[in-house]
Amino acid sequence: MTIQELQTYKKILILGYGKEGESVERFLKRAHPTALVQIADKKNDENYLLKQKEVDLVVRSPGVKIESVFTKWTTATNIFFSNFPGTIVGVTGTKGKSTTTSLIAAMIRQKRADVRLLGNIGFPMLDGLERSTKDSLAVIELSSYQLADLYFSPHIALVVNWYPEHKDFHGSFEAYKKAKQNSIYFQKENDFFVYDPLEKEVVSWISLTKAQAVAYTDVFPFEADKIPLIGAHNMRNIQGALTVARLFDVSDGEAQSAVYSFLPLPHRLEKVGTYKSITFYDDAISTTPQSTIAALNSLTHVDCLFLGGQDRGYDFTQLASVLAEKNIKSLVLFPDTGFRIKQALIRNNSYFPALLETTDMKQAVAFAYKNCEKNSICLLSTASPSYTLWKNFEEKGDLFQKYVTLLGTS
Repeated sequence: MTIQELQTYKKILILGYGKEGESVERFLKRAHPTALVQIADKKNDENYLLKQKEVDLVVRSPGVKIESVFTKWTTATNIFFSNFPGTIVGVTGTKGKSTTTSLIAAMIRQKRADVRLLGNIGFPMLDGLERSTKDSLAVIELSSYQLADLYFSPHIALVVNWYPEHKDFHGSFEAYKKAKQNSIYFQKENDFFVYDPLEKEVVSWISLTKAQAVAYTDVFPFEADKIPLIGAHNMRNIQGALTVARLFDVSDGEAQSAVYSFLPLPHRLEKVGTYKSITFYDDAISTTPQSTIAALNSLTHVDCLFLGGQDRGYDFTQLASVLAEKNIKSLVLFPDTGFRIKQALIRNNSYFPALLETTDMKQAVAFAYKNCEKNSICLLSTASPSYTLWKNFEEKGDLFQKYVTLLGTS
């Protein structure tokens, strides 16, 4: 929806008032100061959805399900794509999109001045519209919640990977997949779809777009000991970012400078420290079995692992096999999926780790200090979303780090 179209509506409701909702309010004050703007959010009013009856237009925030909206609506994402005058690079995927998005922005900033890191990992998109020109470049992390009703695609779209997730929001894994596919579905012939040829599901999407399909480059001009990221999955993230950066004529030297000085994002295989001869890693962002397996493959001698969270119907059979194969000696299991993970372990009747089932992070960390071998690793990587016990993965990771430090220095 263009600003001109938006200005035809007199009564506008911001449905959902988090970080993006606040950004929408700021934008409307600039772009449509005469509008009567209302705000509705579940945390303030359990009947918040009924406020839609009082307005001409709803701006849906990403966390509000589409089927809850019954008045004409748009989103901040659609408004941004309709009005941004420059080039848009969009990154999506089930896991790895935040790191990849940040790497792309870091690399291209070696070449161009006006690079705006937006979306879930940066500033809200509508804040990025201010003072933008045709020379501006937006690098955006796009979630499935933002993509579900987006009627535009980025000029350059990178899909890192796709695994079944977010069934609770989208209603089915197929609907989740279709939301992700909106990142390429509306592309034009002179656009680019960048993909990892090792991700067979994503490769199968090539026929859905008119854009030029570009596989990750085979070139890897980086010295391993200078890269501040760990894990094979992060090497693929760097590879994808380099592929996009090369479309902007970023040299290998410029890409190296960006990667070697890159600051790893919090809660993504973040080394908390070594206390009492145990090294602790915070991978709170890992909320699927696949991402936890990737974390385990990135580290050596993991002796204690924290698992469990919101139940989204994942299959934990492969994870249980990996735990047995790596002989992880101690496991902490949080509800709700802790029970299902335990059942998957029972079916593997040759693997018998020490188990703690708990809802308390302090108790979990104390268990790790008691049970981890010296010179081993304790890893928080729960293979499930955080929402049963914590507000989000950041809160979970912060609590983990708090008690690791508190109990490790007492």
